[in-house]
Amino acid sequence: MGKVEDMINEIKKISKDPTKIRNIGIAAHIDHGKTTLSDHLLAGAGMLSEELAGSQLFMDFDKQEQERGITIYSANASMIHEYGGEKYLINLIDTPGHVDFGGDVTRAMRAVDGVIVLVCAVEGVMPQTETVLRQALKEKVKPVLFINKVDRLIKELKLSPEEMQQRLMKHINDVNNLIRKYAPDEYKEKWLVDVQSGKVAFGSAYRRWAISFPFMQKTGITFKDIIELTNAGKEDELAKKAKVHQVLLDMVVRHLPSPKEAQKYRIATIWTGDLDTPEGKSMVECDSNGPLVGVVTNVASDPHAGTVTTMRIFSGTIKEGQEVYLVTQDKKERVQQVALFLGPRRFAVPEIPAGNIIAVTGLLDAFAGETVCDPGMKVAPFEEIKHIFEPVVTKSIEVKDVKNLPKMIELLRQRAREDPTLRVQISEDTGETLVSGLGELHIEAKVERFLKDKGIDIIVSPPIVIFRESVRKQSRIFEGKSPNKHNKFYIMVEPLEQSVVEALFRKELEVAKIRRQDVKEITEKLVALGMDREEARNVWDIYDTNIILNMTRGIIQIEEVKELVIDAFRQICDEGPLAGEPCFGLKVKLMDAKLHEDSIHRGPAQVYPAVKQAIRNAMLDAGAMLLEPKQILRIDAPSETVGNVIKEVQNRRGQILEMNEESGMTILKVKLPVAEISGFEAALKSATGGRGFQSLVDIIYEKVPDELQEKYIMDIRKRKGMKLEMPRIEEE
Repeated sequence: MGKVEDMINEIKKISKDPTKIRNIGIAAHIDHGKTTLSDHLLAGAGMLSEELAGSQLFMDFDKQEQERGITIYSANASMIHEYGGEKYLINLIDTPGHVDFGGDVTRAMRAVDGVIVLVCAVEGVMPQTETVLRQALKEKVKPVLFINKVDRLIKELKLSPEEMQQRLMKHINDVNNLIRKYAPDEYKEKWLVDVQSGKVAFGSAYRRWAISFPFMQKTGITFKDIIELTNAGKEDELAKKAKVHQVLLDMVVRHLPSPKEAQKYRIATIWTGDLDTPEGKSMVECDSNGPLVGVVTNVASDPHAGTVTTMRIFSGTIKEGQEVYLVTQDKKERVQQVALFLGPRRFAVPEIPAGNIIAVTGLLDAFAGETVCDPGMKVAPFEEIKHIFEPVVTKSIEVKDVKNLPKMIELLRQRAREDPTLRVQISEDTGETLVSGLGELHIEAKVERFLKDKGIDIIVSPPIVIFRESVRKQSRIFEGKSPNKHNKFYIMVEPLEQSVVEALFRKELEVAKIRRQDVKEITEKLVALGMDREEARNVWDIYDTNIILNMTRGIIQIEEVKELVIDAFRQICDEGPLAGEPCFGLKVKLMDAKLHEDSIHRGPAQVYPAVKQAIRNAMLDAGAMLLEPKQILRIDAPSETVGNVIKEVQNRRGQILEMNEESGMTILKVKLPVAEISGFEAALKSATGGRGFQSLVDIIYEKVPDELQEKYIMDIRKRKGMKLEMPRIEEE
């Protein structure tokens, strides 16, 4: 027991000094070895037995994760590392690599300041490596690089030292190209990784060894020694001379920032408030005596402790029993217990200062992304945690036994709080529940399996694809009359500029600023993207990839109905006129309005129907069309099976975009409609004798082929119980 108590005391002591803390994540493509590496880092730091590490997969604590052999949830652990005679607290988050669980990666990046990007020496940089690195850089999280599975280059591929060096340099250059592409301008060069400074390490997490240039200089170990020991089967000897945890955690302490350093440049990016306020200054300084401000990055259910909330504290000190305010929920809750992580376990402490990643119990209504502060303060919220990809697959879920309906609804709400990339829509009347996720596996693992484990029998529909509605051209101006005939709105629609749609779809515009009246900055960005300045100055609202402009002149009461017009615009954006699907790339212009002088005659019941009718008719006049989601996939397959793969892609209305061959494997880049993708992974395995695999590169929306448009519209209308007829312009 003494050893554990010593560790707890050590962690408590270091947690009070933010210069001695490193909050880090490990991010990589699926199966590149993240969880094995996390285990060996914990083992090396004395948090886990050496024998169990790697096989225990301590960080994959969920039963499903162990069965499937993949990480589904982000897991937190803390360890102590000694470097240069000083002790440091390393708070580590192991993140999933499968693209369906990318939302967990996004949330983890909010909590950490640095990331170990892990790349497999054989496969190199893969699509998911790019996605996670892009996400990290967007949150101003600084990267270092670990090239894993180097032993496979020696044993399996039998590369000479020169060939190995070329292969490793290629991986480093590929990662640096991504950093140049996605890093904020001021860090494009500063954050590049290189061997000489020690920002790159090489090794084998599974075999428990790693080296870096500074470590080679210090110990005299050479690449030649590594090749000889590996070929002689003496990897245990190598693991004693060049311990993976020592080399990597040295790199982390030396090259990744402390909270004290990182918060100076990160807060301006991730927080929406004014840096000159007391809480803004305190966060930038990571001041534990300032007002309490933190952000929830994960919510999980613990059978013993109830809801456990993972938080990053940016300012102030959080105490056991303290009352806190949840900003977005606008409610106060009491903290029952605050805890630090000991390895993957938790131990309670009376209070924890800024700069730490902590566990809190008692916050029943917190969700991932929620801003937490002292009651009596209304601090601005953190930027919404946005994932690069949107949910594109939906399944309808019904309970077999209606008495389980309330329990299912409660469990699904809990699930959506834990993972905001899951969208849950519940019809309380019919009990039909639609769950949308990033892929079939996402819904299967996080919803279907979860409900079954809780003893709820469910009926699950085949995947439903969410289409989008857009327009081909500019419409005429349409009049929308309120039911009392006292208010008239004159509206036209047209396609939004493609570059603006792209920036909104990629979440590259901070739309929250529109609502904060920070219009000047948004105006300049829209103009830079090619929008007319006059129009950009008159943006009223941006919703998803749609924009509404106020082009009216001199109408006195227009500001009084502004919020109602925006609400009506949003309602149409949620359910377009063709099939009630969400709208995409729509520019709505309010050209003129005639309003009743008395506000009692222009309430919601008058404004909503008038505005919605005008937008709906204008969309139909502008050639309303259906867009379908398509996935851009990278497929790796043995070259002799490529013919089968191409056939599978083309049978599903897919297109081959690129093809390259590399040592017996062919890498294809293909575009596949999500409507045709169900079962593709299994078909690919069978077409390649189990040796082919796919990775998601991107999601795009494209026009449905004309010959399929009406069929799809009617199918969707039928599913939703709408009238089975093509919509027409409603003339008065």
